[in-house]
Amino acid sequence: MAVYRFITIIIAYIILSGSADACTSAVISGRVTANGRPLLWKHRDTSRSDNKVERIAATDSTFEYVALFNAGDSCCREAWVGYNSRGFAVMNTAVYNLKDDTVSVMDREGLLMSEALKHCTTVDDFEDLLQRLPKPLGVEANFGVIDACGNGAYFETGNYGYTKFDLDDDADGVMVRTNYAHSGREGEGMGYEREKNAICQLSSHAAAGDISAELLTEVLSKRFYSSRRGKDISFSEETVVTNQEFIPRYTSTATVVIEGVVNGESPLLTTMWVGLGYPPCAEIRAVWIDENEVPAELRGTGARGHAPLCDAALDRKRNVFLKEKRANLAKLYNRSGTGYCQILAPLNREAYRKGYEAIARKRKLLHDGNTLH
Repeated sequence: MAVYRFITIIIAYIILSGSADACTSAVISGRVTANGRPLLWKHRDTSRSDNKVERIAATDSTFEYVALFNAGDSCCREAWVGYNSRGFAVMNTAVYNLKDDTVSVMDREGLLMSEALKHCTTVDDFEDLLQRLPKPLGVEANFGVIDACGNGAYFETGNYGYTKFDLDDDADGVMVRTNYAHSGREGEGMGYEREKNAICQLSSHAAAGDISAELLTEVLSKRFYSSRRGKDISFSEETVVTNQEFIPRYTSTATVVIEGVVNGESPLLTTMWVGLGYPPCAEIRAVWIDENEVPAELRGTGARGHAPLCDAALDRKRNVFLKEKRANLAKLYNRSGTGYCQILAPLNREAYRKGYEAIARKRKLLHDGNTLH
């Protein structure tokens, strides 16, 4: 009995501490966005808190791409969300209700996504890659993808097969995935509440056709909305366990939105909006694939390959959380307007304003027949 109780405690601790990778994500059609461009969103949760963004140059046989990597990945082998020069973008969420085999080599999602960014142009190319790669794949994941033709899909993927969910088949134009596959074993996996939280917050905006990258990074990744409670408790100034029902949690390490292009527009106008570190404490930066257009503060330019903006966000996070991994919401939102989210809000609005001005300049250059490279 004592051994059983000990095992139960350990399992509970693992679940509550969020040690498993547990992201929240969405693939969103241009039909329901404010500017008609598709969006790919990943709110990353992982035990690896240090992230960076790097540009990987093209070779004779591969495309150039930009992606989010773990800071310790000095060779940039495993991409966790990114896009390439053809406007193809990919991300993943870990899944815990698909695997039904004894394959021991797993956790190869980052390697697979790097391969996709090197070689894929379209959603169909990614499907072909899944079919061609040797089996078992060593993955259990929801892969979200968009391309420069405005296509989008989720591929709920295991070692030997996948189920595709096409964005064109979704009447609402919004598909959300967390840490279970809709095609997997019912009732297993994680993230059911987080999926509901995201859908509840996005539904009215989808109906209005005004979903934006800023909505995803500045609201969904920062607010403590609970569909179970039916309200946003961000301004309650209470101390709350954030590892269970909310999208931002102790294990949240980045929020990334890839904003695609309309069909016929240059894929070089694809933009990646990035907030490194704990998302409620993160500053947003725009990233493009052109050389020297990954901001230095997002790159692994600091000590031990850390990104300066990631370190800054994690420093703020330390002031938010107590030892029990409980967040003091007053450090993020309060009546005095001195919470981290409130202080960072105007900075991030300005980052988006400048980013869209830069996109407009790029669009004009391309219209005038100039090159962005």
